[in-house]
Amino acid sequence: MRQMIYKRFERFWHWSQSLLMLVMLVTGFEIHGTFSWLGFEQALQWHEVGAVALIILWVFAIFWHFTTGEWKQYIPTTEKLVAVIRYYSKDIFFAKPHPYKVTPDRKHNPLQRFSYLGFKLLLAPVIWITGLMLLAYPFGLQVLSLPTLSALHLLSAFLILVFLIVHVYMTTTGDTPLSHIKTMITGYEEHQDPDVDEQTLPSEKNT
Repeated sequence: MRQMIYKRFERFWHWSQSLLMLVMLVTGFEIHGTFSWLGFEQALQWHEVGAVALIILWVFAIFWHFTTGEWKQYIPTTEKLVAVIRYYSKDIFFAKPHPYKVTPDRKHNPLQRFSYLGFKLLLAPVIWITGLMLLAYPFGLQVLSLPTLSALHLLSAFLILVFLIVHVYMTTTGDTPLSHIKTMITGYEEHQDPDVDEQTLPSEKNT
C-alpha cells in the first residue's frame, strides 16, 4: 500500500534545512581553522548568509507547524519506546519487523520524538544564541568572554554534526537502505504490512 507521509512543504523544509546546515558546518569549521578551502573572509561571509537563510526558513517552518497542528508530532511519548530501542539495538540485526508503524498522524517513533525535541530545545538554542552573541560581540554586547562563546558555539556545532551523522545512519535502516530517503523525496511510503489499513491520501494542494 502506498501512503503519503510527508507533505510538500515538509520535504522542502527538510532538504533545505539539511543543505543550509551543511553550509554552516563546513564554513564554521573553516572559520575556526579546522581546514582551509574558501578562505576566512569568504567562509565567514557564507556562514552569515547561511545563518540568515536558515533563520528565515525556521520562521516559516515554525509558523507552518503551528498553523497545521504538525507540532504535535514532536510531543514526547513513552509508548513503544522500549520496543523501539530494543529494535535498533538488537532486533534489527535479526531482520525482525519494526514495532512502530508510520502514519500521516504518527510520523515519528518515540525515539525520534525525544531526539528531535532535544535538538530543538537544547542544541538549536545554544548554537543560535552563541552565534548571535558572536555577531554582536564587536558592537559591545559582551555578556561572555570571546573564548567562552567560541568554545560553546564550536561544541554545539560538533554535537549537531554527531546528530546529523546518526540521522543519516538511521535513514539506512528501512526495508532497503534507501527506502526512507525515497520517502522523504517523494512523500510516499510503501507499506509492506497487510494489517495496515489503507487511508485516504492527503492532497498535495493542502500543503
